[in-house]
Amino acid sequence: MDPQRQSAAATPPPPTLPILMIVFAFVVIAVSAMIPSYSNTKSTLSILHQVPEGHVGVYWRGGALLKTITEPGFHLKMPLITQYEPVLVTLQTDQVKDIPCGTKGGVMINFEKIEVVNRLRKDYVYETLLNYGVHYDNTWIYDKIHHEINQFCSSHTLQQVYIDVFDQIDEKMKDALQSDCTRYAPGIEILSVRVTKPTIPDSIRRNYEQMEEERTKVLISIEGQKVAEKEAETQKKMAISEAEKTATVSKILMEQKLMEKESARWQEEIENQMYMAREKSLADAHFYRAMKEAEANKLKLTPEFLELKFIEAIADNTKIFFGDKVPNMVLDQRLLGNFLHNVSRQAIGERQAKSDA
Repeated sequence: MDPQRQSAAATPPPPTLPILMIVFAFVVIAVSAMIPSYSNTKSTLSILHQVPEGHVGVYWRGGALLKTITEPGFHLKMPLITQYEPVLVTLQTDQVKDIPCGTKGGVMINFEKIEVVNRLRKDYVYETLLNYGVHYDNTWIYDKIHHEINQFCSSHTLQQVYIDVFDQIDEKMKDALQSDCTRYAPGIEILSVRVTKPTIPDSIRRNYEQMEEERTKVLISIEGQKVAEKEAETQKKMAISEAEKTATVSKILMEQKLMEKESARWQEEIENQMYMAREKSLADAHFYRAMKEAEANKLKLTPEFLELKFIEAIADNTKIFFGDKVPNMVLDQRLLGNFLHNVSRQAIGERQAKSDA
């Protein structure tokens, strides 16, 4: 065989596999640098990253926090050198679970969950993270809640913590957290605290349940008494109302009868007055008639008129008497003359008295 051909066959082929691996690594690095980072972990390889809505972007370079704060959207950073972390600046709820504490009497209780609604102010992001790091809520919320709950329980009895002042724990925790945050971390705003009922030992819980049952029975008894009192009061009011109604009706009927009696009395008085007036008018008429008749009779009582009446009376007498004394009784001219003379003298005297008056 030709020696040249033998040397060419002995020469190894060029190394293509390492080159391909190097090219593939560069492609992977380039792709990872161009793909935006969506995770909350520090991505040192990506150039393009996204800040979610409700967050701001904070950056570290060589472990030092930068003052650069970015708004939501896409941003660029230097890969491998600059680290990025999104920080929530809207409302968030931190749940602190399993908080054991001992009461003033030495009873151990456990708060299963306490929720703290808080917010980090955007203009205090750099200062807060510089002093307390990204997990600032561990210091001022999680650890602080444990501390404040234990402080509260140690100064109160189980009765107070479980029943008497349980409704005040929310506000007390909120005020305690906000007071320290305002003093040491002013960028943290505590909006509300929700405390669940603590878990107490079963033996004590059964006692409270029995107490609650007895209290419920007492409340039911009290409510029953109140209902009975209300029913009695209602019946009393109904009886009073019925009595007042009867009294009012009786009063109206009595007033009606009195008005009828009064009207009858007025009517009787009017009738009496009318009768008296009528009788008086009749009496006055009779008196006037009698007076006038008397005056007329006086004017008529002249001798001539009397003589005429005497003659008419004798003429009207149809009886005829026989005997010796008949002329002496009836036709006694002397008796008639004396009577007429006396009448004429009286009439003349009355006329003279009237003329003198």
